[in-house]
Amino acid sequence: MCRWLAYSGAPILLDEVLFKTDHSLIDQSLHASHVSTTTNGDGFGIGWYGNRDVPGVYKDIRPAWNDTNLQALAAQIESPMFLAHVRATTGSPVQRTNCHPFSHQNWLFVHNGFINEYDKLHRDLAFAISPELFPLIRGTTDSELMFLLALTFGLDADVHAGISRMAGLVEHTAELHGVENALQMTLGISDGESLYAARYSTVGESRSLFHSANRDAAMEIAPDAGRFSRDARAIVSEPLSDLEAEWIPVPESSFITITKGEISCEPFAPIAP
Repeated sequence: MCRWLAYSGAPILLDEVLFKTDHSLIDQSLHASHVSTTTNGDGFGIGWYGNRDVPGVYKDIRPAWNDTNLQALAAQIESPMFLAHVRATTGSPVQRTNCHPFSHQNWLFVHNGFINEYDKLHRDLAFAISPELFPLIRGTTDSELMFLLALTFGLDADVHAGISRMAGLVEHTAELHGVENALQMTLGISDGESLYAARYSTVGESRSLFHSANRDAAMEIAPDAGRFSRDARAIVSEPLSDLEAEWIPVPESSFITITKGEISCEPFAPIAP
């Protein structure tokens, strides 16, 4: 499975979190600990917000630990909000268009998990994407399709409802095809103003997800950054340091919103079509 993180707060250099923490995302690409697949070397990506209306995105198929361009960029790019992802494919090809984050206008989207027996469901799910969004399909992953379905179902107006309807369609389609354990997902989403995350699986045994308890947790993951604001928060697939008390597990079947340091947690449930 993949690993991802999201950060919101005062602008910091990306490498403070991607490379310099005890258990950074780059370290997790080699030695993930909260998952059965310890190596995530099938590509990576970062998406960050700056002074433009749309986020910057850099992705590649090389392992994150072996990309000198990523190191150089992360040491120079400063951002108040970013998402990063290291990939372990569940079967789709290792190609740039399959790397996260996926983006559209001001939105960024990362996913850890899978749609079970995706080959059986792919056609029906693809035809549910709105005609204006269908031409945006570039890759072959279930993750990209989930993003475009969520946009189809109104993600840009209501993130929670958009992904609930997406999840409901996936489970409904799986039931029609006799597919069990339809959906496994932790999602990270941003519009440049807020971070959103969801933890859900059909069988109720979702992949790990945590959020930082407060600014002190953010300071502990990168003590040399020196400029963490009081509203600095992070969401991660697994803690970036050994200080587990600073990381709060996201409950099963939950939806998280972080806006200017304020964290809200709501129950998450699919909405059937």
